[in-house]
Amino acid sequence: MGVIKVGTSSWADRTLLRSGWYPRDVDTPAGRLDFYSQRFGLVEVDTSYYAVPAPETTQGWADATPAGFTFDVKAYSLFTGHPTPVATLPADLRPAGGPDRVRRRDLPAGAYDELWNRFRAALEPVAVADRLGAVLLQFPPWLARGDAARRRIAELAARCRPWPVAVEVRHGSWFDGPAALDTLAFLREHGLTFCGVDMPQGHPSSVPPVLTATAGLAMVRFHGHSTAWGTGGKEDKFRYAYGDEELRRWTQLLTELAGQADELHVLFNNCCAGQAQRDAERMADLLGVEAAAGSPAS
Repeated sequence: MGVIKVGTSSWADRTLLRSGWYPRDVDTPAGRLDFYSQRFGLVEVDTSYYAVPAPETTQGWADATPAGFTFDVKAYSLFTGHPTPVATLPADLRPAGGPDRVRRRDLPAGAYDELWNRFRAALEPVAVADRLGAVLLQFPPWLARGDAARRRIAELAARCRPWPVAVEVRHGSWFDGPAALDTLAFLREHGLTFCGVDMPQGHPSSVPPVLTATAGLAMVRFHGHSTAWGTGGKEDKFRYAYGDEELRRWTQLLTELAGQADELHVLFNNCCAGQAQRDAERMADLLGVEAAAGSPAS
């Protein structure tokens, strides 16, 4: 069976900082990451979706964590086709005038390639320190299955190489009947990790939590099952606590998935007031895996 790592999709979101999960004297970014990495061996970087971090920042992440710790880094929103606030772009790459949110076609000549250069430069300190797990390409709900979409995924993945790449699609067409086998075959052909997601079903962005390894790394993200998914704000959508019965059922499924891969990343994204951390700790305990590098699950 492959190595299993369990963690959460943030270590510094506002509701977590207010929740009391961190001791009161752990009040700096480096201190919080150090505290987190003593309890988990894996984290997903969500801030990189909103802005490309500076290499000095990512060097700090590497310095604050022990050997064996892993960062999965979400790609910048503009890369995966989301309308992106122009204010999040580096000042020298912003288009003159125009809308408040931009896509690739709105950028000045050469700016898109330069953004990728800076994103790769930001990941380099983490990769050099052997802390980089995968780059997560999370595509918008309107990216439907088709040849153009497959070409787009392959092109973005090529920009991330040689680092491992995970793909999360959020349109039902990718797994509509026989399309599921085609989708998984495409990912295997390109050596891409399929990111399975546990989430509410029946919504336009819902994809079933297919548990199949398409590369050496497998990945599952847990969003929870809030009844406010289709109507509430972000905190309402992710306000969910996994019950013991749910976690025990998932333990068996994850163990089976780990048997198909070299490594499995399990990430709780029900980020609301420390619930993700509590559920991740319980999952690590049920799986009997090391919660953090060099530390047994508590």
